[in-house]
Amino acid sequence: MVSLKNKDPNSKYCYRHRPDSKCRRAADESKMALIQRDLETLSAGDRQAITNRLCEQHIGRKCEKCNWGLPKLEKKRLREWKIHQQRTLPPALPPTLPPTQVTIIDDHHPPVSTSTKRAAEPNEDEGQAKRQCIKEGANGNVENKDSGLGKQFRPWKDVYRDRFKVGSNWQKGRCTIKTFSGHANGVTCLQFDDNMLATGSYDATIKIWNIERGEVVQTLQGHTMGIRALQFDDRMLVSGSLDGTVKIWNWRTGACINTLNHQGGVITVHMEGDFLASGSMDRSIKIFNFKTQQSFSLRGHTDWVNQVRLDVTSRTLLSASDDCTVKMWDLDSRTCIRTYEGHVGQVQQVLALPDDFEFEDETSREVDASSTASNRSVTPVTSPSPHSSSRQAEERVAYGPVFSNDPERPLPPRYMLTGSLDATLRLWDTATGKSPRCFWGHVEGVWGLAVDTLRYVSGANDATVKVWEPRTGKCERTFTGHSGPVTCVGLSDSRFASGGEDGEVRLYSFEGEPSECLERGTPS
Repeated sequence: MVSLKNKDPNSKYCYRHRPDSKCRRAADESKMALIQRDLETLSAGDRQAITNRLCEQHIGRKCEKCNWGLPKLEKKRLREWKIHQQRTLPPALPPTLPPTQVTIIDDHHPPVSTSTKRAAEPNEDEGQAKRQCIKEGANGNVENKDSGLGKQFRPWKDVYRDRFKVGSNWQKGRCTIKTFSGHANGVTCLQFDDNMLATGSYDATIKIWNIERGEVVQTLQGHTMGIRALQFDDRMLVSGSLDGTVKIWNWRTGACINTLNHQGGVITVHMEGDFLASGSMDRSIKIFNFKTQQSFSLRGHTDWVNQVRLDVTSRTLLSASDDCTVKMWDLDSRTCIRTYEGHVGQVQQVLALPDDFEFEDETSREVDASSTASNRSVTPVTSPSPHSSSRQAEERVAYGPVFSNDPERPLPPRYMLTGSLDATLRLWDTATGKSPRCFWGHVEGVWGLAVDTLRYVSGANDATVKVWEPRTGKCERTFTGHSGPVTCVGLSDSRFASGGEDGEVRLYSFEGEPSECLERGTPS
């Protein structure tokens, strides 16, 4: 390692490999915004050239100037854990944890941190999803018809107003931030719902947090190496670890229900319906059927499998790998239907997009721009509906005999999104195998990705989180705050969360009045 003493800031060392600029330092918000704007002015060819140079210099190689490489986080941590794997697991933290910090900042006042260790307040929306029948009263309020108690619920106008506030706050980047600290090492995976947050770490533990109180309510211990993936529902939690096992937990009691094994460390898990899929460092994918208790393997990748996503409806699976490819698998025949090539770095994430997803291609934007210049009104060109009969017929032929020979079989999701260590996101047409759009903005590899119909959220090795507009592909805002790589992200309609190698999870909430929020993200 190069000494920091008398370090020449104008040396030949590449910026990413300079210890003084790399070690545990948060990203500079204003610089990231300028980089984003500059990237968006470049042609597609120039962007691709930059991506290729980044990958050639930093992925799988060492810098010739400083002889220091950028190893993948998992391999780096795996070496560390192999050294210490004979030691006992770290003891559980005491019941009284440091309180979660809530940060509220505006343009006129300094940052203020407040403890959130207080009694939970009633959730006024709790339980509404289970009500079978509601009706609107004469005063515009909604009543529970089945209860017979005439209980008052929120008027629809109030709900609409709140949703409008959330949308406006997203657009302007106004949010409050809660920081969850408690892991003894970097956070690698997370998932949250209304008031529950689950986090996994290289410290070999899974923590279940009460979001409102900011407290750990359960710590799951049993893995002997770092946790790399998790997913929970109201019944159970599934976790994958570098110790080569997948564990199924009753997360409410902390009990381990079952353990499944790989020959190598488990990098990813995904459960849907009766199926559980896992991807491993041993280059294989395992599928386990909860109903039949049977399992089988899919083989074809030539390097680590970083992400798997089941689509039980179409009986297919998507997988992303360090071999720089994404594959679609047929679960019936257990064969690979298609391989998607285009990334020049290891692919870390793959997510199927909703069926109603549409995007504006380059042609539509050019037409729209020219029509604006000539003061003519032109309807934007978007992708045709994926449900049209002619479109489905074309897709069946494109997917091959697996679907063309079975006209009743539901088709896979039409579009998917991927994130790679080449620092880009890519949109793919799964039927044609083409990538109609590449998302540029991060200056280092993308580790985390979350999507819905309104936005994409990505976290990267450059310590930033970016929010993207799906239809146009524009980066709307960049968030900083982590003091190391952002390894995982989660997304809901009014919040997103990011976990980092710095051991923290930051939860951004876009609810509330503008005066209560913080304009934190830098517009791009």
